[in-house]
Amino acid sequence: MMSFNLMTLCTGVLLILSASLWSCATAQSDVASDCCLTTSDRHIPQRVVTSFTIQTNNGACRIPATVFLTKKGLKLCAPFPSENSWVSKLIDSILAGPVRKPSKHRGKKQRKQ
Repeated sequence: MMSFNLMTLCTGVLLILSASLWSCATAQSDVASDCCLTTSDRHIPQRVVTSFTIQTNNGACRIPATVFLTKKGLKLCAPFPSENSWVSKLIDSILAGPVRKPSKHRGKKQRKQ
């Protein structure tokens, strides 16, 4: 009788342990991903974009996309670079860095002090 209760207790503990480990593993795989669900062909001005990331459909996201981050913190979803030439050009301009404006000293020499 004693061995039956001990065996029941061990089985119960094992089941509870297994259930808790299963729920932890399931909770970690259900992490919400911030994915683009659709993309827009509408051109995004270079002056509002600060950076970009490429979203692939290999992980949690279902579609490939280019995610542009604006100065206001918005994420704009555009097609994959290979699908639209304007996306590739915008990425190239971001990678090239900011464009410096030429100085306004037209032909005037600055004096040395």
